[in-house]
Amino acid sequence: MKRKNTTETIKQKEFNQAMKAYHSHDYYQYIYKFVSFLNVSLQLILLVKAFSLDITWYGFFMALFIAYFLTDFINGLVHMYMDNNDQYNSKWGAFIASFHLHHQTEKYRDANLFLIYFNESGAKFWLVPYLLLVLVLSAFVLHHVLLLILIMIGILSSVAEVSHYLCHNKESKFIALLQKYRILLPMSHHKKHHENENESYAFLNGSSDFIIDVIAKKLYMGYKNGTDKHFERYEGTGTVNRGQ
Repeated sequence: MKRKNTTETIKQKEFNQAMKAYHSHDYYQYIYKFVSFLNVSLQLILLVKAFSLDITWYGFFMALFIAYFLTDFINGLVHMYMDNNDQYNSKWGAFIASFHLHHQTEKYRDANLFLIYFNESGAKFWLVPYLLLVLVLSAFVLHHVLLLILIMIGILSSVAEVSHYLCHNKESKFIALLQKYRILLPMSHHKKHHENENESYAFLNGSSDFIIDVIAKKLYMGYKNGTDKHFERYEGTGTVNRGQ
C-alpha cells in the first residue's frame, strides 16, 4: 500500500508538471488547431472522392453499417488506451494530462456543433496518418465499397466527438431521438463510463462496448483507481480547452 501511495504521489507530481507546461505555452493550442485543420481538410478531400464512387444504394448502407461499428470500436479502443495512459514525462505528456481532465468535466462550454467538430478533431492525432493512408490508397484500384468504408471511418471518427459532446451538453427532442435509436451515443450509456470502473469507452453510439469491455478488463485495472487519482492534487480548471 505504501509503495502504491508513493507511486501515486510521483504520478501526481508528474501530472502537475505536465499541466503546468500545458498552460505555460500557447503552442499546445496551436498544435490542436493545426491537427484540426489537417484532419478536416483531408476529410473534405476524401468526401469529394466518396461522391465519385460507383456504389449501389445497398452497397452504401452496407458500408455505412460496417463503418459505424468499426468507428465506434476503433475510437473506443483509443479512448480506453488514453484513459489509462500515464506517460506524463513523454513528449506527449502535456496532451495526455489535459486529456484526463475530461472525467471531471460534467458540462462543456456550449458552442456550435460545427465548431465542436473542428475543435475536437484537433485531439485526434492518430487520425492524420490514417486519413493520409486512405488518401494514398484511394489512388489504387480498391473495391469502391471498401474505400467508402475507410473514408466513412475517417469522417465518423470526428462525428464521434460531437456525439460525446452531446451526451454532456445538448438536450433537444431531435438529439434525444438520435440517441434513442443509437445513431448517436445515448446519455444513459455514456453515464456508465463515468460512474462505473473500466467500461463503456465507445462514444459514437456504444455498439462495440460489448467487445471493448472485455478487452479493457483483460488489459487494465481501471482509471478510477489509476489516472483519475493523478489529478487529485491538481488545482487548475477541470475544463478541457481546445480553443472552444
